[in-house]
Amino acid sequence: MEWLDAMNKTIDYIESNITEKLDIEEIAKIALSSPFHFQRLYYMITGVTVAEYIRRRRLTLAAQDILSGEKVIDVAYSYGYETPEAFTKAFRKMHGISPKAAREPGVSLKAYPKLSFHISVKGDVGMNYKIVEMDGFKIVGKKIKVTTENGENFIRIPKFWDECNQDGTMDWMSGRVGKRGVMGVCLDMGNFCEGHFSYMIAIEDNEEPLPEGYITEFIPPATWAVFESVGPLPDALQDVAKRIFSEWFPSTGYEHDLAPELEIYTEGDVTSPDYRCEYWVPIKK
Repeated sequence: MEWLDAMNKTIDYIESNITEKLDIEEIAKIALSSPFHFQRLYYMITGVTVAEYIRRRRLTLAAQDILSGEKVIDVAYSYGYETPEAFTKAFRKMHGISPKAAREPGVSLKAYPKLSFHISVKGDVGMNYKIVEMDGFKIVGKKIKVTTENGENFIRIPKFWDECNQDGTMDWMSGRVGKRGVMGVCLDMGNFCEGHFSYMIAIEDNEEPLPEGYITEFIPPATWAVFESVGPLPDALQDVAKRIFSEWFPSTGYEHDLAPELEIYTEGDVTSPDYRCEYWVPIKK
């Protein structure tokens, strides 16, 4: 498949230029997509951002260079760190020890191997979806900032829902729900490439005065691919989101349009194997 070859070529390019300053726009061209779409696709398939992969690979190779006897200062500059102190801090964060300590006999180091993408035969489980064009609208709710580092967003967002269920937020929303129901909204997607974005639990704005702690946001007009999720939350919806990026996008002529992503929830038992909700992804040809 063309997209599979393109993704593997991006890894080859990264590895061949690992000690150089890497340009995400140049990498995305190899992947035949826009910089944002490539990075969003990469994260959903691999579980790490492009920047995190590059960082891990550099520190993996740096450890090997240090074990071979190279000076710490030379290794630091070789992998793009401006100072030995910055390199030491990053090295310690990943390996748990300083670069000098890595030379001690018997120490444990972490190694992240070069990635490669392979064909996985799927398709036995269908993906129900529809294409919808929608005007812009306002939402109201509570928002948090989440990081994608080590998949933290998949942990923090469900916890945020638990917090809103316990502090009365969901009770407040339940009496004011609009036609689209309660939503989970991924906002500030332009920051995703930097390793973070915002997540909001919201309903459509009904123009009422807002209690303390609530904010409003505007969802711009967009074309959306709407996918059905069936099963208990959060696993079923997270699985659908991963399949959208690993299966649906590569098999169509669409890209992510950088607008917010929406989770549309219906009433019912969210732990039920029959619970249904929707995942909305903004798209463009």
